[in-house]
Amino acid sequence: MILFECDYTEGACPEIMKRLEETNFVQTPGYGTDEFCESARAKIRKACGNEQADVHFLVGGTQTNFTVISAILRPYQGVLCAETGHINVHETGAIEATGHKVLALPSGNGKITGDQVREYYNAHWSDVNHEHVVQPGMVYISHPTENGTLYSKEELEDLYAVCRELELPLFLDGARLGYGLMSEAATLNMEDIARYTDVFYIGGTKVGALFGEAVVIVNPELKKDFRYVIKQHGGMLAKGRLLGIQFDTLFTDELYYKISRHADDLAMKLKAAFLKKGYPLLFDSFTNQQFPIMPDDHLDKLKEKYAYCFWEKVDETHSAVRFCTCWATKNEAVDALVSDIEAL
Repeated sequence: MILFECDYTEGACPEIMKRLEETNFVQTPGYGTDEFCESARAKIRKACGNEQADVHFLVGGTQTNFTVISAILRPYQGVLCAETGHINVHETGAIEATGHKVLALPSGNGKITGDQVREYYNAHWSDVNHEHVVQPGMVYISHPTENGTLYSKEELEDLYAVCRELELPLFLDGARLGYGLMSEAATLNMEDIARYTDVFYIGGTKVGALFGEAVVIVNPELKKDFRYVIKQHGGMLAKGRLLGIQFDTLFTDELYYKISRHADDLAMKLKAAFLKKGYPLLFDSFTNQQFPIMPDDHLDKLKEKYAYCFWEKVDETHSAVRFCTCWATKNEAVDALVSDIEAL
């Protein structure tokens, strides 16, 4: 069985495994105060073009999302996001469990706009009963989105300008950030992400690491006491070095970008094969996630050899599914799938 169901089916890049073994008996202080974490922070700051950014390492995406969001919001505030946003549909109510409501906005492509944020904000404050309603306190987006779509530089710049105008911090979930940055359709780079957000994170779990995400706080007002929040939410890894070593390796010799491009290149081969076969796409994704709409009997044949993720039922005989490539996907695995698609 060849797995295309998600982008974390393998362990970690060989470069990371080698570095972890080489440093295994080096003694370090704990909780992310070690030399490896400091080196990783320096490399990430350089990649972001911002030497003043704070960089923190957490273990996983859901943990990162609820830690950042709970650190920003007051008890009576909620977070605006697309209705398809990860925090709204795929985190088992983790944000609500911290006492904050997710305020979902309609979205056909996984993205939200500055106009939507302003409209919601104005509607809230125009309501004479606004004191009885959850107050919008921040904005959450992801890049790429849950649908594999990308924000353009102009879209992110506009959204950030609105957020600044309304004093709503903008948080970008970068669980798959590498795949977004290296897409052939990308118009954003790492420096742009750091320039047009208040806080974001660089995904490691889905992009070459064993585990881990790197939170980058750009807005000085959000930096104070963030380590207290990490600790309170169970996110402060005692052996923080394990995170530092991984991100230090990923940001050496542009490894993070190279492995991300590999996944995107293979995803584009799959996309071309789906389109050539005549399968429409639920979303026009230029990242490592592809969403073909296929006859159910064709999917039944493919699942004998390949694992994919069911997305939604389109009609009585067709379903939309997701095929993911990742940093570790083998060329021969994609070639085999393409061949079997052609034979359907």
